[in-house]
Amino acid sequence: MNKKANVLDAAAMRRALTRIAHEILERNKGVEGLMLVGIKTRGVPIAKRLQQRIQDIEGVEVPIGELDITLYRDDLSHVDDQNEPTLNEANLKEQVTGKNVILVDDVLYTGRTVRAAMDAVMDQGRPSQMQLAVLVDRGHRELPIRADFIGKNIPTSQNEIITVELEEIDKKDSVSIYEKE
Repeated sequence: MNKKANVLDAAAMRRALTRIAHEILERNKGVEGLMLVGIKTRGVPIAKRLQQRIQDIEGVEVPIGELDITLYRDDLSHVDDQNEPTLNEANLKEQVTGKNVILVDDVLYTGRTVRAAMDAVMDQGRPSQMQLAVLVDRGHRELPIRADFIGKNIPTSQNEIITVELEEIDKKDSVSIYEKE
């Protein structure tokens, strides 16, 4: 793969997440009934960062949960016949019933991961509302899913891959575009 461009550096990522936190609070009129649910792997640290920013703004710690959805990524390889994400584990420390659940992921692409995450949350209870926050929306949806909160829209070709690196996992913060060879 050839690196085409760095799209977000650490400072730009920090600003995007701060903006998303403010937008979440504005749309939901505060923190009452909110719950953040990160989609593993990179959605979890992003959700934790949003949780911290919301706490810095409102002085309240919003509950957080994790979903482990393994995606047989159709943008990288064909591991199975259906290219469907599967749920491995849901670690939701609180009940989702009646909550405004904000699903958090790094990149929104086909929408399949988000659909699986929505199914997983619904299996745990009935939230009053589900919203989606993503660091990057790259387009190419296969399902009618859209993000409510977006750090950056990055239109891509099918020949490109978005790579999100996070300090917690990769020892640096950046978003880059690569071109498949």
